[in-house]
Amino acid sequence: MSPGGTRGSRRVGSVQPVAVDRLNRDEFYARLAPLDEAGLRKALWTLYWRGSAPVRERVLAIVDPQSVAVEARAVVVDAEALLAEVGEFAALARHGSYMAGDRRVSPKERTRWRFTFQRLVKSTTRALEGRDVEAAASAMAMLIDLACELESFDYFRSDDPVEAARFVVSDAAAVMWSAIRREQGFGAFCERAAGELLRWESRWGWTRRSDGWVASRETTLAEVVAGMLSTPDAWGLFAVHYVQARDSAGAHGRGTSGVRRYRLARAEDLAEWHAVLRERLAHGEYEHLLERLS
Repeated sequence: MSPGGTRGSRRVGSVQPVAVDRLNRDEFYARLAPLDEAGLRKALWTLYWRGSAPVRERVLAIVDPQSVAVEARAVVVDAEALLAEVGEFAALARHGSYMAGDRRVSPKERTRWRFTFQRLVKSTTRALEGRDVEAAASAMAMLIDLACELESFDYFRSDDPVEAARFVVSDAAAVMWSAIRREQGFGAFCERAAGELLRWESRWGWTRRSDGWVASRETTLAEVVAGMLSTPDAWGLFAVHYVQARDSAGAHGRGTSGVRRYRLARAEDLAEWHAVLRERLAHGEYEHLLERLS
C-alpha cells in the first residue's frame, strides 16, 4: 500500500510517541471554564464526529440516554450463531464465491456483499456489549482478518473493498479489546491484543488507497492500545505478552532466514508501536524487554 491521504501524510517523517496522560477532574474543569455554551457544544460535536465508534456511543448515551437504552434492549444477538455466519461468509469470500459462479452465493448477493459485511459488523458490535464476549470477539477477529487480506486479494468485485464496506479496523479492534478487558480482565486483554496487534497493525491503514471515508477515521492500533494502558505496570505486562507473541510468530519461520524475513516484513508497520514501547519502558523494570525488539 502506498502512503497517501490524511492518515498516510501524518505518518511521514519521524514517529511520534503517543501521550496517554490524563487530566484529573479539577484540571479538566479548569480547562473547560473559559468555554461558553456554544464552545462546549462545538467541543462535544467534534468529539462525537471525529471520535471512534465507542466514543460516539458514549457521547450519544450522555446526550440521549433513553434512546440508547431502548435501542440496546431491542437488539439481542446470538453470538454463537453470529460466529458461524461470519465464518461462512469469510470462507465463501476466500473460496472466490463472490467473484465467480457459485450456487452458494446468488448473483444478487454478490453485488450486495458490502451490506452483508456491514450487517455482520453491526451485529458483532452489539454482541460485544453483552456479558459473554468470547464468541463475539472471535467473530470480530474473523472480520478484521478478512479486511486485512482484502488489501492484497480480490475476494469481492471492488477496487477498494474495505472502503466500500465502510469498515474501520481500528474502531473494530477497540470495541473488541475493550469488551475482552471488561468481561475477562486485563490479563486476557493483554494475551489476546498483543498477538492481534502484531498481526494486524498497518502503518498506512487498511484500505488500498489510504484515503477516503474510512482512512479519515482510522488510527493505528498502537494508538488504540496506548489509550488502554494507564500505568507503568500495565505497559510492562502488555509488553511481556507482546514480546512473547513476537518471538512465537518469528519462530514459525523456517530457520533463521525465515525469522528474519518475517520481522523485516513487519518492521515498517510496527515502527510506531516499537517507538512508543521504547519510550514507555526506558529506565524502568521492564527495560530489558527492549533488547528483544531489536
